[in-house]
This record gives sequence, C-alpha cells and structure tokens, in this order.
Amino acid sequence: MIASLAEQSKETDRRMQETDRRMQETDRLIRELRESGQETDRRMQETERYIRETSREVRELKKQIGGLGDKFGYFAEGMALPTMERLLRRRFGMTNVAPRHRVREDGREREYDVLAWANGKVNRVVVVEVKSRVKREAIGQLIEQVETLFDFVPELKGKARIGILSGIDWDVGVMEEAQAAALYTATIRDDLFTLTTPKQFKPRVW
Repeated sequence: MIASLAEQSKETDRRMQETDRRMQETDRLIRELRESGQETDRRMQETERYIRETSREVRELKKQIGGLGDKFGYFAEGMALPTMERLLRRRFGMTNVAPRHRVREDGREREYDVLAWANGKVNRVVVVEVKSRVKREAIGQLIEQVETLFDFVPELKGKARIGILSGIDWDVGVMEEAQAAALYTATIRDDLFTLTTPKQFKPRVW
C-alpha cells in the first residue's frame, strides 16, 4: 500500500513537472508571438513610411519633369525664333511678331507661344503653337486657340486667322492629321523653323 502511494506520488510529481514545463513552453511561445507581432507592427510602420516617402518623391519628380518640359519648350521657341520671325514676315506678311504673348480678358488668362499679325491689305493673324513633342491633342488645342482668339484679344477682331503647329519631335501620323485639319505644320531643326506643308496646301482661314 505504502509502495503504491509512493509510486502515485512520483507519477503526480512527474506530471506536475511536465505541466510546468509545458506552461513554461507556452509562456515562451506567447512571448515570441508578442515579440513577433511587435516586429510585424514595426515593419508595417516602416513600410507605410517608405510608401509615403516614395509617393512624395514621385509627386516631386512629376513636378520637375513638367517644369523641364516647359523649359525645353521655351528653349525650342527661343532657338528657332529668328528664322520663325523671318518666315512670318516674308511668307505671311506679318509686321508684328510677339513670342510668349500673354493676355488677360474678363478675368481669364491665355498665353500664345507666338502671335503675329498685320494690318492694312494683309489684315491677318497667325497663331503659332510650339511643342517640344507634338502629340495628337495639340491639334485641338491650336484650333481652340485660333477660334477663341478674339475673345482674348478683341483688338484683333476683323482679321483673318490661320494656325501653325510646330515642334521638334512629332508623334507618328500627327503631322499628316494637322495638315488634314488645314493647319500649317513646321519643324524646328538646327535652330531653323521650316514649314513642312506641301506646295499645294490650302490652309483653313477663320
């Protein structure tokens, strides 16, 4: 009997030790899970911070690229302006050539890359749009500028209007589409402003 009780006591002690061991193991696992959760939270916070920083840098880069495009457009106009002015005067009879012509009318502002006009017998206005890269939407933009010209520059009312779309690089097919829309086209190469419309070309006159 005593031997049996002693054996049961040993078994109880063994089970209690095993239970303690398992509880310690459970505590260890809980600590590891807690630490792992903290590490996961830290990594998530770090990832969110990285995403915010990357988004900010992308926005800043877009602004810089946009600014660079504007500066390049100004450069394109500037380097070709002397030959552009000569062509406007000799070919189209313009007596006034105004690059970067900015006007404000009724609280609205509009800037024309180049606006040229002449009075007297010529009595015409030429609106020139200059692009570093000419895309399809530039055609509609130029037509809109020509059609609304008198809304922004009412002192030129009564003059015939034509448009010239020019640029350094043209997307495929855009030059032909511009000519089909009866707009003059021109390229800028080696500081030269050169018309690219065929000899038989008949421009649209507004």
